[in-house]
Amino acid sequence: MSVRALWIVSHEKGENVSIRFSRRFSTVEHRAKCLAGSSYVAVPEDGTVLQLLLTELGLSEPDKTYVALRDDCLHRQRSPALELHVDGPGKGILWPVLAVSQGPLILACLCLVDAPPEPRPPLANLLSVSQGLTLLAGLQTFLLGSGNKPDSEGPASRLAMLPSVLLQVCPLGTPLDLPALGAPGTAPTPAGNQKQPAWKTGLYRGRAVVNVALIETVRSMQYGNPSTQDLWDVYGTVTCKCEVEGVLPNVTVTLTLPPNGSPLQDILVHPCVTSLDSSILTASSVDNSDSSAFSGPYKFPFSPPLEPFRLCSYTSQVPVPPILGSYQLKEEENQLRVSVTLKLHESVKNSFEYCEAHLPFFNRDQMGVVDVKVSSGQLDVSKEKNLLVWTLGQRFPKSREVMMEGRITFSGPTPGPTDPLCTELTAYIKLYFKVPDTTLSGSCVDQHSVQVYSSAKPRIATSRELQSKEYFIWNSAGAAPVSSGQMML
Repeated sequence: MSVRALWIVSHEKGENVSIRFSRRFSTVEHRAKCLAGSSYVAVPEDGTVLQLLLTELGLSEPDKTYVALRDDCLHRQRSPALELHVDGPGKGILWPVLAVSQGPLILACLCLVDAPPEPRPPLANLLSVSQGLTLLAGLQTFLLGSGNKPDSEGPASRLAMLPSVLLQVCPLGTPLDLPALGAPGTAPTPAGNQKQPAWKTGLYRGRAVVNVALIETVRSMQYGNPSTQDLWDVYGTVTCKCEVEGVLPNVTVTLTLPPNGSPLQDILVHPCVTSLDSSILTASSVDNSDSSAFSGPYKFPFSPPLEPFRLCSYTSQVPVPPILGSYQLKEEENQLRVSVTLKLHESVKNSFEYCEAHLPFFNRDQMGVVDVKVSSGQLDVSKEKNLLVWTLGQRFPKSREVMMEGRITFSGPTPGPTDPLCTELTAYIKLYFKVPDTTLSGSCVDQHSVQVYSSAKPRIATSRELQSKEYFIWNSAGAAPVSSGQMML
């Protein structure tokens, strides 16, 4: 839940009562307007709010012995959830306005009621009320100290810190589920006059650390049929986690390609990127390839948020998929003959974190006799799932080619798993693999190309990897679902 507005009022004796700090949250106010509809009551100016608040708290016009709105016996004070009766064009009732008074300060906030205005819901049912009271109590401790009495510094210096504090504990009007604020003066504040943006909910303190991870994902549909074109595509993402001091620190990450690399296409960047060469964004995979297209280096200057984020994404056209496969499944004398060949392309690094080939068999009885041999790796048989799992390990053999041959009977006592797509000889192999420290496009982020404008020397770590997703090799002797394959890509 959220708060629509927040006020801090000073009412020390011998001084004029005034609002020392106010904050309105426009995004929450928009939600309040949508929820209330025709019953919406806008938050008036601070001066009007101050008078209404003082009247409701019985602090208005202290020189007068009787004020009707304050002293009439029909008036019932509903502390801490007050009603402010707004007159004028936008007249109505603002509720619930939470107010706590301690020492020289009054802290108040207007909560968002996420329910129809009539009938009015009980206070106990409103989460925003309990969150609002917790927020006010935390701010009270921050401004006045744990004893709720002014210390030698006074609250003035901490009022100046309040904008950055609210960005941490109540970003965009939504109180976070955080422990109570610590001792006064411990909250980090922006250096100099630089204003902290609303989207950045805190400041980092410590040694600068930048982690950049480049992950390329390859998808493929291979049919082993001259009449059907094989399909594959590659898309990449660059993810960053930046712990850098400052309100708006400057970081630049550079993505480079090898001399013969194909230009990156369909590039999308995070909103925190501050500037970009327009030629980077013009390359599109739907256009015909242009040899004069921008081919790097791709520089991305940005001011990072605190949390991990995706700096950019792209697609790349590569001439061949990393693993070429051939799958033949034939029916012979009440059994299936299986023949599989997998070949790792010479341009791909022969060092896997893992590599597996899964061969499921649907719409048949459970497996009986499995007489299958593999030239490399290990074969696991799950008769209950009608599944062969071929674990190729971390390397292909020196020839970069592996084979599987054998026969399978399906004579189990119960039916195996079903799939409406894979009937008769329609079957597939699905590959799962990950290759560290490589990409198909050849793109990389060199840690020496990462620039961090920080007073201290940053620690920079970069990584890249290639992984598979929806990597299918269809039985060339069966009826592969070509249209479905194209839609999957």
